[in-house]
Amino acid sequence: MRFLFVMDPMDRILPDKDTTFAFQRAAGQRNHESFHALVNEVFVREGRAFAQCRTVSVSDDAPHVTQGTTTTLALEDFDAIFIRKDPPFDAAYLYLTHILELVRGKTLLFNDPRGLRDANEKLYALHFSKWTPRTLVSSSSDVLFAFLKDIGGKGVIKPLDGAGGSGVMMLAEGDQNMRAIVETLTLEGRRLAMLQEYLPAVRKGDKRVLLLDGNVLGGINRVPRADDLRSNIHVGGSVEPTEVTAEERVLIEDIAPRLRADGLFFVGLDLIGGKLTEVNVTSPTGIQEMSRFANRDLAVEVIAWVETKAKATR
Repeated sequence: MRFLFVMDPMDRILPDKDTTFAFQRAAGQRNHESFHALVNEVFVREGRAFAQCRTVSVSDDAPHVTQGTTTTLALEDFDAIFIRKDPPFDAAYLYLTHILELVRGKTLLFNDPRGLRDANEKLYALHFSKWTPRTLVSSSSDVLFAFLKDIGGKGVIKPLDGAGGSGVMMLAEGDQNMRAIVETLTLEGRRLAMLQEYLPAVRKGDKRVLLLDGNVLGGINRVPRADDLRSNIHVGGSVEPTEVTAEERVLIEDIAPRLRADGLFFVGLDLIGGKLTEVNVTSPTGIQEMSRFANRDLAVEVIAWVETKAKATR
């Protein structure tokens, strides 16, 4: 098969950590041909969608990435298109999802662009509010401070468009930085921010569970540094093996139908103390760490699923 990966430049790839790298490696192992394109290399000409792209092959050994010369190919000629651009979900990302609508039903879109438009990674979790921490979304400092008091004077505030732990801060009554933090994250009342109750269980770890078509692929536990609130790998969180508990599987079974309906096939759930804090859909990570703990290549399982789904799509 032919796969197109729409993503960031390949020179940003971390071969031992990047999930997209693992997908490309698994695709090569299964004799598929992979292509790479940047978001701004996808375009429309007379109603047809194309990409300026180049072949890409990857290896665990240096040089890790080999790319061919750039050529122009129609998107409908690919068996699957992997949308793996890292956040933020900006205007360029939005326009990409609209262009991809032109090949709906002609190739597998992974994840579905409609689902990507609908599923802000912070706000989407609120569709499943019975599983989330107590949460407020507001741009008003008065409303935020009142909710902070209501949840015990300690919470976690975050921007709605951040990723990798960027902008996530502790908000606590009595902290002299409290007002400055709110002013910064809300742009002095002009931008929404999310405030959630602080979950002490985060000191034991923030669990990332990867789902494929609503089913559990695996999980890892990300433990924050002693001097940081955030557990993201990107900011220094350490990774431990973990199991998905029976209670967490009940949560997953409850939300899986909505994920499938929205075409969100590959999803990363963030769970703290059994509570759902985020639903990651743009370019979920963690599969390489999970594979090492599981002693099997989970990316191969994803590519095998894509093969079957792509045949059904075309």
